[in-house]
Amino acid sequence: MIRILLADDHAVVRAGIRKVVEEIPDLEVIAEVGDGPTLLEYLTLAQPNFLLVDISMPDFDPIRNITSIRSQYPEMKILVVSAYDDEFYVHGLLGAGVDGYHLKDQPLSDLKLAIQRVLAGERWISSPLLSKLVGERKASPSTPMLTSRQSDILRLLQNGLDNQNIALEMDLSVKTIENHLTRIYRQLRVQSRLEAVNYLSQHPEVLGVIGQELRRKNLPSRPQAHEFSILVVDDNQRYLRQIQRILARVCPRATLYEADSISAAQRLSQHIQPRLAFVDVVMGEEDGIRCARRIKTVSEHSRIIMISAYPDREFRRLSMEAGAVAFLDKKDLDARTLRQVIDDIVV
Repeated sequence: MIRILLADDHAVVRAGIRKVVEEIPDLEVIAEVGDGPTLLEYLTLAQPNFLLVDISMPDFDPIRNITSIRSQYPEMKILVVSAYDDEFYVHGLLGAGVDGYHLKDQPLSDLKLAIQRVLAGERWISSPLLSKLVGERKASPSTPMLTSRQSDILRLLQNGLDNQNIALEMDLSVKTIENHLTRIYRQLRVQSRLEAVNYLSQHPEVLGVIGQELRRKNLPSRPQAHEFSILVVDDNQRYLRQIQRILARVCPRATLYEADSISAAQRLSQHIQPRLAFVDVVMGEEDGIRCARRIKTVSEHSRIIMISAYPDREFRRLSMEAGAVAFLDKKDLDARTLRQVIDDIVV
């Protein structure tokens, strides 16, 4: 018997879906819920095999919650039943690990087919969405150029902070944050927080900042030909900012990117193919040497410089084996040293 948890905040909709489920042999609706917290509670209590979920429930963050649910219950089938046909929602949720995306305005017979297809191990997408997902792709617009403040706001938004907490973090008013977000949405050509977060997952390169912007100079647009891209990988936010400020002075026309984990560094490197990457050897519980190997896997021409507050000889040896071209002590990283290193390494 397949145990189904039904999550939708409209009782009438739940009743219609339950009727469809009951027509399929060996399926049982074990519970109905109408909001995010109750859904998460029942997943733990009931351990269903199949989740039928509407993404617009109260207190439910679609991308974040679905990503977390998929991580905790990797074997459970997840079928989204939604009124939203926006491609940002669809791409984002498919990327988060759902097994299907069904539109509510489609016939109930199609919902029955969707459930059966997902149970059979197939991925289901309602037919009206297919043209959006597999049709001819439009030429991608050029990457929007954001200011460093806009990039900081987007990073906080991506981390799940609401406007009030973003304002507190940046020591700005909520109204100022709202105004910034309005301009950011316009530049990214999105309409909402969810769309913005999904855009960032697909285009992490948008968070790059040209060195001159970090020096607070006004730039009318992205330079036609900047020198190169630099990626800094460190889990210490204070140090990330410090080295970015130094690099901004040394390479004012380079585009600077940052990552605080191996997965973020690998994803960014695959997108931007950095000419140069500075990677901390010790990143919390993660291994910077492993990170260097991952970067080289997806961006073989990147030149990697390992940095460490612990200039251990064994670290140096392992770094060279991982493909690094240099190993530097963090305390020696000043503008003069970085300028010399970049002049020596970057052809």
